[in-house]
Amino acid sequence: MKEPQGYAGKPISMRNLFLTLLAVFLFSCGETSTTSEAKTEKPMIKSAVKMTPIFHSAVVLEYDGKTIFIDPYDKPEKFDGFPAPDMVVITHTHGDHFSKDVLSDFNLSKAELFGPEAVIAEAGEFGFAKMTTLGNGDDVARGDIRIEAVASYNLPKSESAPHPPGKFNGYVVELGDERYYFSGDTGPVDEMRKLEDIDFAFVCMNLPYTMTMEDAADAVLDFKPRVVYPFHYRNKDGTFMNTEQFAEMITKGDKGIEVRVLDWYK
Repeated sequence: MKEPQGYAGKPISMRNLFLTLLAVFLFSCGETSTTSEAKTEKPMIKSAVKMTPIFHSAVVLEYDGKTIFIDPYDKPEKFDGFPAPDMVVITHTHGDHFSKDVLSDFNLSKAELFGPEAVIAEAGEFGFAKMTTLGNGDDVARGDIRIEAVASYNLPKSESAPHPPGKFNGYVVELGDERYYFSGDTGPVDEMRKLEDIDFAFVCMNLPYTMTMEDAADAVLDFKPRVVYPFHYRNKDGTFMNTEQFAEMITKGDKGIEVRVLDWYK
């Protein structure tokens, strides 16, 4: 029986052969372990929806050939790169959400407006193809797009508050299998805390009109969206909430919630 041959035909002893085979085995086990660990890393959250932040709390959603404007605001030219909207969703009558200057610049001849009664009452001049009133708790479907109005108001409840109970909306916009929550202007109300199965949440925070970062973080930790975007974070005095600090609050409370901090005031 011939001895096993190594590099350049030199004999390998049985002891060295055993050690070589053992090293190969251990190395292979190490590779398997590393690969297994890589597979357990948190997967990147992907979306079938294209979301574009515009300014303050204005957002454009594009899904399945439809373009949806949420609270369009700031300068009309910021929307120039998008098709004419199929849907416009407005939370309430304040000018940084219901901007008449911006709306008057759009081609709305094929667009449907969704809003609370107070918005619909003032929107007749803009030439919408259709207008649909949604009160708190109402919902409506257009194909596989569903829009649900969520109560949005200041705490403590007061009819004299900037956002009184029962008058204005936040929204859950369901696009296929994904659920997007837009807070509108609100405090940390129970209707927000009780939301379920939210994939992407856009949550306001500013003083004195909505809520503190602490209140916003506490509410987010209650309803646990997969991803949260802090927006509408400019205060009345022109200062800004510290959104990085908000992100730290969320991560400390629940590492499973992804926080995406963007500059909404470029």
